[in-house]
Amino acid sequence: TVELTGDHSPDIRSLSSAKIVITTPEKWDGITRSWEIRQYVKDVALVVIDEIHLLGVERGAVLEAIITRLKLMAAKQESHNSVRVVGLSTALANAGDVAEWLDVADTGLFNFRPNVRPVPIEVHIAGFPGRHYCPRMALMNRPAFKAIKSHSPYKPALVFVASRRQTRLTAMAFVSQLVIDDDPRQWLHMDMEELEQLITTIKDENLKLTLPFGVGMHHAGLEQHEKNIVERLYVEKKIQVMVATATLAWGINMPAHLVIIKGTEYYDGKTHKYIDFPVTDVLQMIGRAGRPQFDDSAVAVIYVQDIKKNFYKRFLYEPFPVESSLLTALPNHVNAEIYAGTIASKQHVIEYIANTYLYRRLFANPRTFSFFVDDGPDTIFGLQESSILSQELRLC
Repeated sequence: TVELTGDHSPDIRSLSSAKIVITTPEKWDGITRSWEIRQYVKDVALVVIDEIHLLGVERGAVLEAIITRLKLMAAKQESHNSVRVVGLSTALANAGDVAEWLDVADTGLFNFRPNVRPVPIEVHIAGFPGRHYCPRMALMNRPAFKAIKSHSPYKPALVFVASRRQTRLTAMAFVSQLVIDDDPRQWLHMDMEELEQLITTIKDENLKLTLPFGVGMHHAGLEQHEKNIVERLYVEKKIQVMVATATLAWGINMPAHLVIIKGTEYYDGKTHKYIDFPVTDVLQMIGRAGRPQFDDSAVAVIYVQDIKKNFYKRFLYEPFPVESSLLTALPNHVNAEIYAGTIASKQHVIEYIANTYLYRRLFANPRTFSFFVDDGPDTIFGLQESSILSQELRLC
């Protein structure tokens, strides 16, 4: 087994001899762009795509490009056995579309309701008033503290927030409430002497204050060894509560009986405003509760702006559709195929687009992409002649 990620870059020999390659979409995209001269890419017989519903978020464009390339590779390699594709996803309203795009037969499609999971989960949603972000987050601190006391008094709890600042503010708010509680150290399950030795190696002053109360923090501002300490203490159940930024939901597999999502918005530096987390991120955070190997029941508590409460109630109990995010990234991926030599004419562009998930969704939900589709060929020619691809096609 070989890991191919941003942290691990094995040599060609290791990749060629590997039986299993575990990788990210971005890394495999780079590898497969030159697939015709890489035998180990041609030899792949099975591709397992975890979280395939990520097609609908920004980085999903890379995933869609990889699968489209895989389909074109299979068409060119007529002498080879076709590659088996297994897609794993949350419940989808349009699972059939994804399955058809992957060339999955009806007998190979299994789409379960959102409430079907290995560990039963109890979900609570609470709305909080206020237009302004920070005061609304502050209103959530006491209910979050009470939720931990009520739903997970002795079991691990994960609290997801949107920024390192909110990580600090939330953890310190918990400490303030623990100080006046009957048992201030109720979330600490280790010897103080052992903890004090660890604290001497920590630079972050806020973390030094929260750990003695059994509250850990995890965000990008911590040094790696500080993150390692917090992760280890939490996994070993020596501290009971972890306050973390949402990126941890995509990280290590941490046990949590209770997950609290403290706000569903984050500040976007590009647009300079608060925007909603993608639905996939919220589902991923909820999914951290009740891991099969750690627990037999779970609770998720979601705190949202009051005007968004009904929306989240609906999507949590009903499958949601996954759209394509390829359109804005299409020029980059077409350019990559031109450079690799797999696209050499307008006809090749047509074939490429026709194999994308975007093409399928253009017909199913054209308004999402500002297209009004009458028939297939016109749509493809419209795309290829549009400003989106005009620059690339001059090279063909």
